Amino acid sequence: MIIADRQSLTDVDERLEALLAERIERAESAGHAYGRLWTRIRDAIRGGKRIRPQLLLRAHAALGGGEPRGAVTAAAAFELLHTALLVHDDMLDGDLVRRGETNLQGAFVAEALDGGSSVEASTAWGGAAGLLAGDLLISAVHSLLAEIPAPQSRGIQTLVDECLFATAAGEFADIGLSVGTLEPTPDEISRMMRNKTAAYSFAAPLRAGAVLAGADARIDAELDEIGTLLGFVYQLRDDLLGVFGSEELLGKSVDGDLREGKRTLLIAYAEGTDAWEEVRHLFGRRSLDADDAQRMRAALIESGARSRAELLLARECDAAIRRIERSALPAPLRDELAQLARRCAERES
Repeated sequence: MIIADRQSLTDVDERLEALLAERIERAESAGHAYGRLWTRIRDAIRGGKRIRPQLLLRAHAALGGGEPRGAVTAAAAFELLHTALLVHDDMLDGDLVRRGETNLQGAFVAEALDGGSSVEASTAWGGAAGLLAGDLLISAVHSLLAEIPAPQSRGIQTLVDECLFATAAGEFADIGLSVGTLEPTPDEISRMMRNKTAAYSFAAPLRAGAVLAGADARIDAELDEIGTLLGFVYQLRDDLLGVFGSEELLGKSVDGDLREGKRTLLIAYAEGTDAWEEVRHLFGRRSLDADDAQRMRAALIESGARSRAELLLARECDAAIRRIERSALPAPLRDELAQLARRCAERES
């Protein structure tokens, strides 16, 4: 992964901790439960890889950005945005665990159950916590961005607005694909992937760094295109790992996507084949056991879906690297982004 200046990353963490400490203190005055909500928000933010801050800070530095204070503030805002979207994603999916650990919603469900509340009441409590936590984080994003001086602040606010708009479109489509209200064609799934992941995880942070560095419209357009390509590669690899990856490295079950009926390109490529028809009735079965999941993996291989998805991954990675190499970006940034494309395509976790 791109490694931004370590001092700048430390500054991002310090900025986040200061904001969260202030919010927790304020929340306690409104009640201990609200204070616990903000404490859980802080827990959710701690320990991340800080991928989006790294992309933003590196683009800012490589494109000639000077004083990093505004970039640090924007980087902290993107980490808050990332956490908000994860919390809302878990809430919409009804997930109580992320990366093998109880998530924010799950913590409040468990707390209520331990206190003697019914399953129904505990589930409602956890859902409310997830909804409000995500909303509060998005509010905090805008509070941070308001600290960036004009005119850059307007550009960053516009970027965040575009990114939230696209991500919501992707999330909405993802749910529609999962429940069957949208037709799971390869084109529909590909559009969902670009909107849900690429916009906020890659394109927007890179573009934000460029805006703060005063880069021109051509650079902004190139980073938008490159970021979208990188995000697609990342998500396609993620979907392959979600079925064929190592549980030990991923920190989660590799049966989950099959059990939940997650509509990915891997599944779209298998549809209609004889091998998949034999196991299709198992897809999305909540009681799916390890043996049946293994049967489904075998069908995905036999149908040619896995090899087709892996071929697309290699092709999209090559396309991203070619686009990076012919861009007008500074050579060091081109090299780092090309290396990032390869890591996105080859990662194991």
